[in-house]
Amino acid sequence: MGGSVKDDDSATDSDDFKGDLPDSTSGLFVEGEKVLAYHGPRIYEAKVQKAEIRKNEWKYFVHYLGWNKNWDEWVGKDRLMKYTEENVLKQQALDKKQGVDKNQKSARAGHTKPKVSTEAKLEKEDSRNTGTKGKRRKSDVEVEKEDDAQVGKPVKIQIPPTLKKQLVDDWESINQQDKLIKLPRSPNVDTILSKYMEYNSLKDGSHGMTTDQSQEIVNGILCYFNKALPVLLLYNKERQQYIEAVVGDVSPSATYGAEHLLRLFVKLPDLLGKVKMEEETHIRLKQKLNDFLKFMQRNQSTFFLSRYDESKVSKGIDKEEDK
Repeated sequence: MGGSVKDDDSATDSDDFKGDLPDSTSGLFVEGEKVLAYHGPRIYEAKVQKAEIRKNEWKYFVHYLGWNKNWDEWVGKDRLMKYTEENVLKQQALDKKQGVDKNQKSARAGHTKPKVSTEAKLEKEDSRNTGTKGKRRKSDVEVEKEDDAQVGKPVKIQIPPTLKKQLVDDWESINQQDKLIKLPRSPNVDTILSKYMEYNSLKDGSHGMTTDQSQEIVNGILCYFNKALPVLLLYNKERQQYIEAVVGDVSPSATYGAEHLLRLFVKLPDLLGKVKMEEETHIRLKQKLNDFLKFMQRNQSTFFLSRYDESKVSKGIDKEEDK
């Protein structure tokens, strides 16, 4: 596990944002894990059956859910993605772009997709929270209520539709079109958070307590962003650019902008779900985070790039050429 967010100087004294971030090894896939897998031009739901190190790199034997086992195969990590809301959006965007009709035959010629098997149904059930539908024993419900008092509840964040589209366009620009975001960004994350505080001060007037609460949330966002960016918020094609751009005492929040900040909000529900907090704190945090997203939406044309750098990913960050 990575260090606690309290280790960072920008961490808030509030309990709202306590918790650990996973280290870089959390990117590996484990046996039994539900994933999204590339096969040809499409992305499919799959399950990792085996995970082995072959020739000094991880290989995974996957089964495509709902498909005949004849399609099972060994793949590298570059063919797999975590089963997250963000990656499901990528899958849907790719299907839409290719004009895929779920009722038509897939690109795997000669094989039609069978009706959802019992195994696939079980996998879908497993992917939903840990609860099950239908009647449950009273004792089970009581145990869950006791657990709720001890374990943090997921913080539901509503990403506005226009920002969801921004996430899809962001992914396509980098992963399909081999473009990069020019660094350093302007406005950067530090500036965006400062503008949000200015906006809140004007909106709240003389309500000092509300402003203090907003400052706690902003401090928490800043702390999470700086710690999460190198571990969770970069696509593989951006990693070399990060190494070149974030050096010395330069922080990610001073280098990156709204595009990467928005990616953080896709990860926050899972991260904050592990944090213990009172019900009142949980409600306030949810309200503030959703309010911040609305602020980003209102300033979308100002905060986000309209198009990415046309240069290929191999060129790294934008540099002046010596003549």
